[in-house]
Amino acid sequence: MSRISTYVNFPGNAEAAFLFYQSIFKTEFVNGIQRFEELPVDVNQPPIPESIKQQVLHIELPLINNHILMASDAPAELGFTVSTGNNMHICVEPDSKVEAQRIFDGLSDNAVITMPIQDMFWGAYYGTLTDQFGINWMISFTAK
Repeated sequence: MSRISTYVNFPGNAEAAFLFYQSIFKTEFVNGIQRFEELPVDVNQPPIPESIKQQVLHIELPLINNHILMASDAPAELGFTVSTGNNMHICVEPDSKVEAQRIFDGLSDNAVITMPIQDMFWGAYYGTLTDQFGINWMISFTAK
């Protein structure tokens, strides 16, 4: 089923923020909290620093009316710089890979592609971009 969600990046305090949001919205995390230590080893990438292994790789919390708030920490140790304006994305999750590609291609007009849409290790067909108006987008299709 397709859905729209909001994706937020944090500079290391995603878990604290989401525990706070959970206390307000009184909902449960979808699939718990995934941490950086759960990333598969990739011989083409440096190992995950010990200092960030317990940080949040991905978390989802239902808010109201089927809206999902998702997040991850974006550690400086991995080259991220989180600041107001670059820390939020609109995440579009269409019903098919074809539709995901169509949306990504459409939004790509005069955009900055931050991650080309491609099959990812977690099973999604996923890509990110900043459109010509400065809005950050994540397009993600996962076969159910």
